[in-house]
Amino acid sequence: MSEEPTGAILQRDKKTYAIVPRTPVGLVTPDNLEALARVARKYNIPVVKITSGQRFALLGLKKEDVDSAWQELNMEVGKATELCLHYVQACPGTVFCKFGIQDSMGLGRDLEAFFADLDLPAKLKIGVSGCPFCCSESFVRDIGIYGKKTGWTFIIGGSSGRRPRIGDVLAEDIAKETVIDLTRRTLEFYRANSKGKQRLARFVERIGIENFKAAVL
Repeated sequence: MSEEPTGAILQRDKKTYAIVPRTPVGLVTPDNLEALARVARKYNIPVVKITSGQRFALLGLKKEDVDSAWQELNMEVGKATELCLHYVQACPGTVFCKFGIQDSMGLGRDLEAFFADLDLPAKLKIGVSGCPFCCSESFVRDIGIYGKKTGWTFIIGGSSGRRPRIGDVLAEDIAKETVIDLTRRTLEFYRANSKGKQRLARFVERIGIENFKAAVL
């Protein structure tokens, strides 16, 4: 059996592959966009899809073209199937949005930089919203954060999947540094006590939110 190409996902037809470049908090540069368009045209990629995680998926790539496509994109591989942090979703926050109260893009980029390479029991998604409108769906992410004038609110155990769950508020009115520390403590406790490929929402349900708070706070 031939070796599978690095950074690619075999598709339904069992012949072609998808690649997902890493775009921290959904940010891309003009150079990124030009490279994506150039690669899509050159390798006759039939579908370029913006995913729910604010990323571009290039679908229908031939196996022999995968390595060359990555080289020409000159972008990092985005995790899509591994048991780790898949992405941090973030709204524009105070950088551009008139409703922004806190810098969600800045916090989101820091969280992704700190935890992107951490092995976890299951995939993990983080949503960071710059105000209580929660445009990054903070209450239905494994870890959710949203900003108020008094600081950040930290939420755990949300899910928008087949068994949806509204996350539990773990802490309110906290500083950015505390958000990062709480994320670290949450993931350490989760890694040490989860069973199998159990998502964070199911883990919180299993042990109970009060037990989780007692262990992490």
